[in-house]
Amino acid sequence: MTTVRQQNLLQRKEKILAMAETLLLDKHQDITLSELANELDIAKGTIYKHFKSKNQLYLELIILNEQRLFEISKKYNNDIKAYVSQYMLYNMLNSNRTILLHVIEERLTNNERKLNDLFKELYHIREQRILEIKDIFAAYLKESNSIMSIRDYLSYIWTVTYGASLLLNSTHYQKSIGSRERLIKLYVNQALMTPDNISSHHDQHTSG
Repeated sequence: MTTVRQQNLLQRKEKILAMAETLLLDKHQDITLSELANELDIAKGTIYKHFKSKNQLYLELIILNEQRLFEISKKYNNDIKAYVSQYMLYNMLNSNRTILLHVIEERLTNNERKLNDLFKELYHIREQRILEIKDIFAAYLKESNSIMSIRDYLSYIWTVTYGASLLLNSTHYQKSIGSRERLIKLYVNQALMTPDNISSHHDQHTSG
């Protein structure tokens, strides 16, 4: 049973994370804990009561984002088209967040050694998300006569999603994009195209 003090601490931590995400997305780049403290009108030391470093704060933001994706997989775990569509829309409609969090995760993975427990938590949630949708993807690939593995197909969807997010977030390309809605729909349809199937793979080999 949580005490009132524990509830207050949890609420304050959630408030710090929410403001950190807002600031990060508004600035389109790194933030400082001083900026964060000023926005929240609290002492910087208060932030350190919840997060030992800015990197820990960032990694907890990435975990929070992964938990949202996990909720999508739980909600749409019986409909592959709905899942792929919702997963991609979540990322593409917030392309700035998708890119920033991915870049930060890459940086932390390469440089941060003190946050192993948080990395384990992140990878566990990610694994659970994949397990949640594994069956519908297995059925879809079998129905499509596909030789792709589930992991490869999920990687392909992520590649299309991230590439689309880069384009949608680019100031240069935004000027030449006609309809963002049409482009987003095109990317979702592209990801849902029948994966490489046995018959077409076989035909390529026999004709070669």
